[in-house]
Amino acid sequence: MARLFVGNLPFDTTEAQIKQLIAGDNRTVRSVKIITDKDTGRSRGFAFVDLDSEEEAQAAISELNGKDFAGRALKVDAAEERAQGGGKFGAGGGFRGTPHGKDVQGARGFGMRGPAQNMPRGSQRGGGRGGTRGS
Repeated sequence: MARLFVGNLPFDTTEAQIKQLIAGDNRTVRSVKIITDKDTGRSRGFAFVDLDSEEEAQAAISELNGKDFAGRALKVDAAEERAQGGGKFGAGGGFRGTPHGKDVQGARGFGMRGPAQNMPRGSQRGGGRGGTRGS
């Protein structure tokens, strides 16, 4: 089985429309998954399509990549496997690749550059919490 990435889709495109487009005259589409925004539930403008074989996938790429679909130039390519597994389409990872919920020795917080500076609260250096303002 081969997986395709289909991008630059209009946000109102349905799975049935994608299936019909990719299948064409001679390809067997196994599944279509439109990727949606977690918060709004709205399409993010791309989908993954599973086909029977690599040959069908290559034919679909050469035939459909750059083709006009509802006024937009489609981006059709082989889907790249995600680096970290877990979940149907890959998942995982945290900020800076640290495991979720684990303190990692030497990991620095957001916005820190250079060596971590251990300064007492209220220090004159560094903006932010503590200290006096506008003395």
